[in-house]
Amino acid sequence: MRWQGGREGGGNIEDRRGLGGGGVVAGGGIGVMILAAAAYFFLGIDPSTTTQLASQFGGAGQAEQQGAEGTPRDQAGRFVDVVGGNINDVWTSKLRGYRAPKVVIYDQGTSTGCGYGQAAMGPFYCPSDQSVYLDLSFWQELERLGGSSADFAKAYVIAHEYGHHIQTLTGTSEQVRNAQQRAGGQAEANQFSVALELQADCYAGVWAASAAAASGGQVAMEAGDLEAGLQSANAIGDDTLQRRAGRRVSPEGFTHGTSAQRMEWLQRGYQSGDPAVCDTFSAL
Repeated sequence: MRWQGGREGGGNIEDRRGLGGGGVVAGGGIGVMILAAAAYFFLGIDPSTTTQLASQFGGAGQAEQQGAEGTPRDQAGRFVDVVGGNINDVWTSKLRGYRAPKVVIYDQGTSTGCGYGQAAMGPFYCPSDQSVYLDLSFWQELERLGGSSADFAKAYVIAHEYGHHIQTLTGTSEQVRNAQQRAGGQAEANQFSVALELQADCYAGVWAASAAAASGGQVAMEAGDLEAGLQSANAIGDDTLQRRAGRRVSPEGFTHGTSAQRMEWLQRGYQSGDPAVCDTFSAL
């Protein structure tokens, strides 16, 4: 993927790297569930385990951390800024009233509007403060899981988290939470979660379609990039993560979709470039 020379300063970056674990904010509720889901999404960690860990950080809370705002100086940070800025440009043209999320780069752990975030949870989005949280050490973890090391594979992960921001802006996330509360059991509630995550994959593909058509000084896809994204989508499917963890494949416990589903919806978004094709809920 070509990104060097792309526009800088459009990613709405706050860089908290080097600030340590940081202060703790009150956790619980949907925020903790989102962090738990993020952990299972990327690392195969049992969400209930993550919820128990996250709940230890709830309570009185401390002031949120404040990092440096603007384009980071290092290449890894600049990559996030340029890619994030391009994703913002694409969604500004596709979604009326689009507002860019904040993107917080951190290491080890950091305070969030959804509780305390840790690197082990993987990248995640917090709807309470409309921010994407990235610990860049995850790129190495993605490779360990069988994902690609290509830049586009990293961009796919970032674009997926932006997809959750789109769902917050459109009200989809709230509708899913309401549906889950009315669900007859955890398995039914998980189906809504799967649809939400697959839609975020599809939205990542919608962005990628614009990158594939870009030219000049913009972010642009190159030969092999889509395959790299599909490789990473395959590596982080629920069934693949369960097998890697040595567990029985349990569809009733899926929260993000199978490897085949994740690849399918990423490709659907990419092939059309139209958010309208990302109706993952119609199959429920």
